[in-house]
Amino acid sequence: MARILLIDDDATVRYALKQVLERAGHQVEEANDGMVGIEKYNATHPDIVVTDIIMPNQEGIETIIKLKRMAPEVAIIAMSGGGRTGNRDFLAMAEKLGAARVMPKPFRPRELVEAVKALLPTAA
Repeated sequence: MARILLIDDDATVRYALKQVLERAGHQVEEANDGMVGIEKYNATHPDIVVTDIIMPNQEGIETIIKLKRMAPEVAIIAMSGGGRTGNRDFLAMAEKLGAARVMPKPFRPRELVEAVKALLPTAA
């Protein structure tokens, strides 16, 4: 089981992904933008952060930069549908900035569960 912080401005997406992750046995904390996400990260220190890229107030790229400055070891999964332009360059940038996994939207729920599993430390 992992403690996961899920950051996405779309409440429907957050609800659906939270359900998927909780059914897989994980504990999920939610944030509706990067600013709230940083606050919740500082309060809870989750094992994994799953963040959208295109969000109001503080978008995902800025959130990744701040998280990596605060905690270089944090495992981040970045996801994006590319916004209105459909541009997927955001995911390549997220990867360069330290996201361990990137996922273009839409993706299958199983793909997210597998990405989380891949980032968990293996039991000795």
